[in-house]
Amino acid sequence: MSKPWLATYADTVPAEINPDAYSSLKELLVEAIDTYGDKIALRGETASLSYRDWGKLSRDFAAYLQTGLGVKKGDRIAVMAPNIISFPVAMFGILTAGAVQVNVNPFYTVEELRHQLNDAGVEIIVAFAESLQTLAEVMRDTFIRSVIVVHRDDIGDGAISTSVVEPVIADAVKFADILRAGREMGFVPPVLSGDDPIFLQYTGGTTGLSKGAVLSNRNVVSNIIQVIALLESSFRPGEDLVVTVLPLYHIFGLTVNLMLFAKLGGENHLVAEPRDLDRITDIFRTFPVTATSGVNTLWASLVEHPGFAECNFSTLRFVAGGGASLYKATAEKWHAVTGVHINQGYGMSEASPVVSTNPYAWKGYVTHSGLPLPSTEMILLDDADRPVPPGAHGEICVRGPQVMKGYWNRPEDTDQAFTKDGFFRTGDIGALDAEGFLSIVDRKKDMVLISSFNVYPAEIEAYVSKLEGITECAAIGVPDEKSGEAVILYVSVSPDASLSPDDIRAFCRKGLAAYKVPKEIRIQKTLPKSTVGKILRRKLRDSHVA
Repeated sequence: MSKPWLATYADTVPAEINPDAYSSLKELLVEAIDTYGDKIALRGETASLSYRDWGKLSRDFAAYLQTGLGVKKGDRIAVMAPNIISFPVAMFGILTAGAVQVNVNPFYTVEELRHQLNDAGVEIIVAFAESLQTLAEVMRDTFIRSVIVVHRDDIGDGAISTSVVEPVIADAVKFADILRAGREMGFVPPVLSGDDPIFLQYTGGTTGLSKGAVLSNRNVVSNIIQVIALLESSFRPGEDLVVTVLPLYHIFGLTVNLMLFAKLGGENHLVAEPRDLDRITDIFRTFPVTATSGVNTLWASLVEHPGFAECNFSTLRFVAGGGASLYKATAEKWHAVTGVHINQGYGMSEASPVVSTNPYAWKGYVTHSGLPLPSTEMILLDDADRPVPPGAHGEICVRGPQVMKGYWNRPEDTDQAFTKDGFFRTGDIGALDAEGFLSIVDRKKDMVLISSFNVYPAEIEAYVSKLEGITECAAIGVPDEKSGEAVILYVSVSPDASLSPDDIRAFCRKGLAAYKVPKEIRIQKTLPKSTVGKILRRKLRDSHVA
């Protein structure tokens, strides 16, 4: 198949990577530990952990899982915690034991948590102390037999604390106690391979109950190597200092922030509360930050936060954006404050997650999401599964070593998610130009059909975001008797702006075709968001009263 992006690659970027360069993600992380030893790997709010201690504590956890709890290769273990040092320690221990980690949002509702634990068949859960009440409400309806409680201060500078477990769940045990016990236990390392599953990464459930994307060692290792191959000049092995605001239970933060920079010997500053702008600002003020990642809402909030503009950004080299559209106004404000452009990319849980990103040398705001990664194949198909010509809109379909084999225990969903020749149907509408740059138009399911015209909410949102005073916006389609569907636009406005719905509608009429102008505009203080700051159109649709 044609790969126009290869001609656009820099001379140093390979067309292909070796997906079996490491037999497992564990082997990749062990290499980092052996290479960087006493260098700080992880830093939380009050403490830090070296690469060597990260490896030791993770081995102790793996020993307890295997000897104390009888965990076997392939068993599913849930981790339900924010960005605290215990998360990567537990994760590496689960990998070492050969088990499969089920990443769980610690702020899930009872219904969401019950579904995910049961769907994955989880019997052991590592749970954040502040989430125990929700867990307690679903325990009797699940297969859970062991609860391991983690606290913000379980681990500090290589030492293990003596946190007290709240008596919310009977027989729950402290992570700190398990680490101590595991230190004295023997451990027999299981044989690991690239095909072994290591993560069940649940999708957002925008089309019903969430599904678990089964990610293997080969999937995740490949994606790490692919990103480094395309963006090698962005990184300095052994020197990078990365701020991780995106939650580690989300695949973007887990792969791009934690494991990619672990392979490179980076120092990772974990932010447990994504909305704690004071702490994020303090890290930028105190440390020579070189890299970070996030979404539009994070960048927009930081550039307006008191004191952020006064930070020293002289060391900042790499800022990755994804998960949601980046507004031009936000990108320009971020560059004006930091002097660094946000590097946009595209991905999804099913691809571990990165599919494309812009080359490091690309400067300035762009509307596209970059070039497909090495060893990635991409085609755009119309509704009849026919390839569309360059520049035309079609569903983005991808194939590569980073793409999952399927959804957990859902063979029918898996079959529907792939073409006959093995390309994953992303559900996103995009376009590829002659140089291989990918532009995202919108989610296929979010497209609005107005009097037989296709209207993409993202196009409306991108235009409206240019209006001074708009902080956030989201467009949805609702049933309409005359046109089949109509657009409703939700916006939030900055406190010092005096915009009315009529003002916004008049602005829309200047730059949008008449059928794209929202039928109704609703101004709200805030818009519903996911834990990574992505605006949830689904919740707006669910709450809309036509």
